[in-house]
Amino acid sequence: MDNLRQLIEQQFSYVQGLRRLFHSHPELSGQEFSTQQKILAELAAMGIAARPAAGTGVIADIAGGLPGKTVALRADMDALALAEELDTSYKSQNSGVCHACGHDGHMAMLLGLAKIFTAQRHELPGRLRLVFQPSEENFPGGASSMIAEGALTGVDAILGAHLWQPLDSGCMAVLTGPVMASANQFSITVQGRGGHASMPQQTVDAILTGAQIVAALNTVVARSVDPQAAAVVSVGVFRAGEAPNIIADSAFIHGTVRVFDTELRQAIFHRIEEIATGICQAAGASCLVELCAGYPPVINNSAAVVDAVVNAGRQTLGAAGVVPFRPVLAGEDFGYYLEQVPGAFMFIGAGNPAAGITYPHHHPKFDIDEQALVGGMEVLARAALNLLSN
Repeated sequence: MDNLRQLIEQQFSYVQGLRRLFHSHPELSGQEFSTQQKILAELAAMGIAARPAAGTGVIADIAGGLPGKTVALRADMDALALAEELDTSYKSQNSGVCHACGHDGHMAMLLGLAKIFTAQRHELPGRLRLVFQPSEENFPGGASSMIAEGALTGVDAILGAHLWQPLDSGCMAVLTGPVMASANQFSITVQGRGGHASMPQQTVDAILTGAQIVAALNTVVARSVDPQAAAVVSVGVFRAGEAPNIIADSAFIHGTVRVFDTELRQAIFHRIEEIATGICQAAGASCLVELCAGYPPVINNSAAVVDAVVNAGRQTLGAAGVVPFRPVLAGEDFGYYLEQVPGAFMFIGAGNPAAGITYPHHHPKFDIDEQALVGGMEVLARAALNLLSN
């Protein structure tokens, strides 16, 4: 498609309008009912047969007029339980829910590409699979259910893109190998023996015991993990006690483990259990340790697919637009797709400091530079066309 950029620019107002519509009407994981209906309606208007999947997701195919392979493009759909603080015409109308991660733009880009490729299907080699996936933000995620319902059946490769605020609009990044981490959780319930604060000798202080556990957990990465391996152990919740004159009977600790290696995850889980059990035993307390393995790491498993994305990025944004990138310890359930088929997950720059678009993902003032939608669509389109015909 020699006029691809022109075709994309012609669809900008359509894509921007969809992005703002989705942004104004966000829905939480597993509750994307109106979002699903809008996507189905848009695809039907294009003449694309689509079907619901995984409850609130959508799967659709665009069959090209030329022989080729089958390539899937995935967009996630869900929003976050967060009260938005943007003051824009497209501010969330759903109290306590907002698209603070860019999924609104992902859906809009994929629908824009669907419109272009449908109109140009006589030039399209192979088959394009559109995967609109719910519940990316909420474990266990929607990817596994989409796969179980045929999202990857017959697919030769899959591409995913994330609008990424830390990168400036007009840039993109991709790399072979680990890209995003496995996001996992743990919880520790400490059971002590409560009592009067004036008589601590009669108690087993759950707060003191829990505090020692929290402090010790911060040594796991520093002292139990190879310094050349990437890992994070963070405690996000420490809850205990209700009154200043009562020694707490129990304490609750909840945290996350981020790694790129599932064997390292198991080793860290084992160390967490050892630390909690050992400290509790020494204090005369007991504990319940619960470990939850989350999404697998996102690992771009095909150098050939990554090369196709890099070439698409250079064609779209110029050589300087494809920037170096280090793996991030955030999680994404796109890793499930990459466990099944070759593929690549890329980052499309969406920040713009000059326009005040500087707030990070999952912040109540998060927004994107909407010009990033144009570049993101073109990179995805060019990479998909390359893979469809090769």
